[in-house]
Amino acid sequence: MKPLENKIALVTGAARGIGRAIAVQLAADGADVALCDVKADWLEETAAAVRDLGRRAECYAMDVADGAAVGAAVARAAADFGRLDILVNNAGITRDTLLIRMSEEDWDRVLDINLKGAFLVTKAAAKLMMKQRAGSIVNIASVVGLMGNAGQANYTASKAGLIALTKTAAKELGSRNIRVNAVAPGFIRTAMTDQLSEAAKDAMLRLVPLGRPGEPEDVARAVAFLASDNAAYVNGQVLTVCGGMVM
Repeated sequence: MKPLENKIALVTGAARGIGRAIAVQLAADGADVALCDVKADWLEETAAAVRDLGRRAECYAMDVADGAAVGAAVARAAADFGRLDILVNNAGITRDTLLIRMSEEDWDRVLDINLKGAFLVTKAAAKLMMKQRAGSIVNIASVVGLMGNAGQANYTASKAGLIALTKTAAKELGSRNIRVNAVAPGFIRTAMTDQLSEAAKDAMLRLVPLGRPGEPEDVARAVAFLASDNAAYVNGQVLTVCGGMVM
């Protein structure tokens, strides 16, 4: 029996990159997956990959910063699948620049998507999981939420806040048998990091003892572990997937 056999998972930001890899890994481990992104049509490739593994996939348009949209999408997914066992808060954006140049709009938008969005989706999903008295929530943070990073004041603040939200939610929901953990990726090869200059990539790699970037699948496998009963006594923790960048 697969570790997530017949579980129902909801993944935000599932259209590409790490989110897509997470959705596919959860499906490979036996879960059916509700796929969420700001535009539902962006999700078709991910849905096809999940279905190719013999699992069910449904797509939902959801701006995670919009409370009404979040409530409606989570309710639809719960009605379609009948329950919700796993939530992965992966949706996130960057708008990088130095602190003194950062606009208030760019600060607000990154915090709205990365932190407020995780709060809204967690709140909606937790109500369902509390009735079930079971569930697992995994938040996708970042090592820069632990160490900071020049040019990313908004992003690092959002990820540090997400780590604190993870720990608080773990304490509040643990009595209902709902575990809340975070995965903090390091330098992962995605479309976003591929756009970095070679100098920037080299600078990041010098911080990684393994000497190479990670792949989205490395993050996905960590998420799948935390979502499963193999991690049944793991709660409120931050698992770094960074090749040793942060120790």
